[in-house]
Amino acid sequence: MFVDLVKIRIKAGDGGNGAVSFHREKYVAAGGPDGGDGGKGGDVIFQADTNLSTLVDFNYKRKFVAENGQNGASNNCAGRSAKPLVIRVPLGTVVKEAESGRIMADLSTPEPVVLARGGKGGWGNSHFATPTRQIPRFAKPGMPGESFEVTLELKLLADVGLVGFPNVGKSTLISVVSAAKPKIANYHFTTLTPVLGVVKMGEGKSFVMADIPGLIEGASEGVGLGHEFLRHVERCRLILHVVDVSGIEGRDPKEDFLAINRELANFSEELSGRPQIVAGNKCELAAQEQIDDFARFVREQGYVFFPISAATHQGVDALIQAVSQKLDTLPPIKQFEVQELPKTPPVTADLSDFTITVEDGIYVVQAPWLVPVLGMVDPDDYESLQYLQRILRVSGIIDRLEEMGVQEGDTVSILNFEFDYMP
Repeated sequence: MFVDLVKIRIKAGDGGNGAVSFHREKYVAAGGPDGGDGGKGGDVIFQADTNLSTLVDFNYKRKFVAENGQNGASNNCAGRSAKPLVIRVPLGTVVKEAESGRIMADLSTPEPVVLARGGKGGWGNSHFATPTRQIPRFAKPGMPGESFEVTLELKLLADVGLVGFPNVGKSTLISVVSAAKPKIANYHFTTLTPVLGVVKMGEGKSFVMADIPGLIEGASEGVGLGHEFLRHVERCRLILHVVDVSGIEGRDPKEDFLAINRELANFSEELSGRPQIVAGNKCELAAQEQIDDFARFVREQGYVFFPISAATHQGVDALIQAVSQKLDTLPPIKQFEVQELPKTPPVTADLSDFTITVEDGIYVVQAPWLVPVLGMVDPDDYESLQYLQRILRVSGIIDRLEEMGVQEGDTVSILNFEFDYMP
């Protein structure tokens, strides 16, 4: 079963909580806090696997959750960090955020990609001991791991895409020039899934050809099977447009040619400008006048034309040589650019939704929308702390603290993340 589009949910592991513990040992008085840090939650990693060719496995499992980090323990023992969760997908899979459509990863190489990062482990109470607070009875909880609903979209990695109406001979052509063995029969929509074939041109030289299931007029709007498989043409460096020049099924080759190009343009403007070679197939069934007339028409449109007969192999070698030479002049297979998340607070959050209270001289800030923000903050990195400061300034939290009389050196606690206030 060929599946090339699924929606799943991924969730990285939460960080383990820091421990609240005090050293207990015979003859050692006031041993002090010794709570260990929590471990990091497991990442969710996607990796392309050349042994996979379909997303069918994701029809049966739609939720993937990585392990949480372990909690800290006494004696300053840190919790164990969780192992990453590796999700294997076919080569050429594009991962998009379901809600926004943002491209998160293009798995065109076997290189693993981290898509959801595990939460950082919380600090144990040993981090919070100061000369004036020698018995901290609190620790920092672990941060939640990232969570996304994503769509997986398989876009075949092929150099050449065969397009054309059903029953024009695309499957016969790919079976002749490669080792692919698609189903071939004299009826429409014989090919129900894309078929890949490797065309060998000699020692150390080859290219990949994809037989895209038959398009029909209206495919870009969901008619027939074409709209489901047009995505597989997007990566192709070259389009090989196969047309039945014999008109044996009562269709006009010129109208067929124009209709398919309209569907490619309607699906993607970029596709309409993709280099294209036109193969007039079934020449053994056509009169020479028909072939010459269609050849003139195609060349007037600015395309290269080759008359062939896939069934008798007539003209096929010349066509494939021309395809190979054209590929030598074209850029590599297209890769989709990853769209990074902007480093700003979530636009859906209400930045005015916070409360500040004073407890034992500590200014305690409560703001649920700050949870993912703090998950990205590294206390040991200056730029990271500057980013947090900008968020606090934009949201009005710093202004509110100053209205409440906070002074330099006062302790501010945000979701148990503590720091000294510096104006």
